[in-house]
Amino acid sequence: MKTTVMFLLCLLAVSDFVHQVEAENEILARQVEYLQPRPLDIHAVLREMAASLAVQKEEIKSLQRQNTEHVANLEKQNTESTQLRKQLQEQVTNLEKQKTETEQLKQQLQAKQVAFSASLLPNDQSEIVGPFNTHNPLIFKRVVTNIGNAYSPHTGIFTAPVRGLYHFEWHIGDHGSQPTGAVLFRNSEHIYIAYEHQPSHFSSGSNAATLQLNPGDQVFLRQWVNSQIFDNGNHHTTFSGHLVFTM
Repeated sequence: MKTTVMFLLCLLAVSDFVHQVEAENEILARQVEYLQPRPLDIHAVLREMAASLAVQKEEIKSLQRQNTEHVANLEKQNTESTQLRKQLQEQVTNLEKQKTETEQLKQQLQAKQVAFSASLLPNDQSEIVGPFNTHNPLIFKRVVTNIGNAYSPHTGIFTAPVRGLYHFEWHIGDHGSQPTGAVLFRNSEHIYIAYEHQPSHFSSGSNAATLQLNPGDQVFLRQWVNSQIFDNGNHHTTFSGHLVFTM
């Protein structure tokens, strides 16, 4: 009887121990399962990555389009700026051309306005000049007209400013028995002479010439050899000239 009881108790103890071990094993199995890494869903991850890449690709395309538009705008602005600079340069060139043409027209207009008239002596002076044994230069000091400033009262020389046809006149007076005369020169060329000789009282001579002159040509009068010239406040002795037309 005791043996049976002891056996039953042993079975009961063994059964409890087995149940306890199984319970602990189940707990350990759950912990191990919890601690083990869970298997990843590769397809899901790939889908997420593909979606993200697609979004990034669209963003890159959008940025590329924006960049292309910016480049196109910059090129357009650069082209417009170049065109504006070109137009500005053309306007500057045209203005300079117009300025040059205006200056040329002004010079031509001024050149066409050439005239002078002068007498030998200043006001309130009376003098007999000469005679001399050479052709003495005549300087007409009293200038009444000198449009274009082509005549110099310091040298008595008229210098042609433009190529053209010019007309000159000169009148000389004398008081006494000596002859009076004055020769018109173009550069070193003897053109015409005005000459008069009376034995007494006042006498005068005159002449005129129309000459073709080039710029820089000089026209002037020289007193004839062994002659005398008279002038006073009435201005008998004069030298005049003007431009007829340009050529």
